[in-house]
Amino acid sequence: MHVVYRASLTVSKPFAFVRRNPSAVLLLVQLSGLLLYPLIEGSPHASAFFGAFGVVVLGVAVRVVRRSPWLTWLAAVLALAVVTLSVISAFTPRPSLIIATAALEAVFYFYAAGSLIAYMMQDWVTTSDELFAAGATFTLLAWGFAYTYIVCQAILPGSFSGPGGPEGSRTWLELLFLSVAVLSSVGLSDILPASPMARGLVMLESFGGVLYIALVVSRLIGLTIESRRSRT
Repeated sequence: MHVVYRASLTVSKPFAFVRRNPSAVLLLVQLSGLLLYPLIEGSPHASAFFGAFGVVVLGVAVRVVRRSPWLTWLAAVLALAVVTLSVISAFTPRPSLIIATAALEAVFYFYAAGSLIAYMMQDWVTTSDELFAAGATFTLLAWGFAYTYIVCQAILPGSFSGPGGPEGSRTWLELLFLSVAVLSSVGLSDILPASPMARGLVMLESFGGVLYIALVVSRLIGLTIESRRSRT
């Protein structure tokens, strides 16, 4: 009996952690995508994998939004619309559907990021889930701007230049790489904005990244330090 009881406790601990920290799951899924995308991008089944993985991300993100003061049903409606358009475009690929799907995905990721920011800013106590939410929000913003770049590139071909020149379109991974580099203010990217609209979007993301670090992340760090001081 003792062995069974201890085994059940061991199994239940990870589930308890997930229930308390859903933002950690979202962060893990997003970071896993950064490693899986390069492995599958050149495969003929890449689009199917990206679609399936995107559904997983959308589901986890909707689950995380439930903890925020924002509307969960709106996030669910946006996620459902994205999945529906993705399925339709998989069977009948058309440029207009690709633009609409990417635009809706950008709106969803920005909405989810905003909801997590509201979740982290709603009180003066920093929980472990809010610390994970800080990382998850960064990935949501990066994904949102990457989809915005896809829309920009589809409407204005040649908006982004890369190693192969400005001709042609940049891949999803290339634009995500650019987004992460800009949002983190690292700037180490060989993908560059080539059109005025693309440059405007990149500057907007750079400004948003600085504000996020300065206002949200620094606040969480300050509250964490203050909490530790009060305990001693």
